[in-house]
Amino acid sequence: MQTIKLNNGVEMPQMGYGVYQVTPEECERCVSDALSVGYRMIDTAQAYRNEEGVGNAVRKSGIDRKELFIVSKIWIGNYGYERAKASIDESLRKLQTDYIDLMLLHQPFCDRYGAYRALEEAYREGKLRAIGVSNFFPDHLVDLAYNVDIRPMVNQVETHVFDQQREARKFMDELDCRIMSWGPLAEGRNGFFSNPVLTEIGKRHGKSVAQTALRWLLQSGIIIIPKSTHRERMAENLNIFDFELTDDEMAQIQTLDTGRSLFFDHHDGEVTKMFMGWR
Repeated sequence: MQTIKLNNGVEMPQMGYGVYQVTPEECERCVSDALSVGYRMIDTAQAYRNEEGVGNAVRKSGIDRKELFIVSKIWIGNYGYERAKASIDESLRKLQTDYIDLMLLHQPFCDRYGAYRALEEAYREGKLRAIGVSNFFPDHLVDLAYNVDIRPMVNQVETHVFDQQREARKFMDELDCRIMSWGPLAEGRNGFFSNPVLTEIGKRHGKSVAQTALRWLLQSGIIIIPKSTHRERMAENLNIFDFELTDDEMAQIQTLDTGRSLFFDHHDGEVTKMFMGWR
């Protein structure tokens, strides 16, 4: 498995399995399947309500904990120093582990500074191997980075062929912060699975549209966590290390970028109100 080196020297797998929208009831089975086909990084979050399923699957897998990379995220309802600190310990309990490899702030709302101080403290204590943020636009990221002791090591944001985050990456690169994609397959939106550019390039390599899009992200230096509840699809998504896109093919896929979210804008006041209702 290819790895990405974070700014603290930690090596993070470039590809993992995401459990967003995997129900608590089926999470353990899905993570067990993902581990069995070769995934070694699992991405979960407090808000997904399935950390226990991840912990159960990891414990029963028999795989040495050192071979695994577990990612979770603090929800905004747990922001503020004291609540975030307690939530980290609760995530450790649910995941049945002494440390979490990467812990992120899930959204750029509420008391993110207090929550980030809790991340820094847990990092210094060895409870977290790396810390970062999720869904932080450049203004959020730069503001936080210049006002904390330990700059974010990862920013997990919507990233796929239709929203390539080119401008945002300039700021992440300046801050030595790695980009991690959520929604790498665009959740099938915008005609993703029938896109003619991805279809044609995939045919040349004997690969699916999904494999082609994931390979583009991989070659672009982006950390990816595709999700599926089907074991055969998990294996298919993982099978992208035996081919390489040409420079021309990479450039063709770059033309698909719309520079816009397919989901929501974190600068939109109505979106912020929506998140306030989910605290």
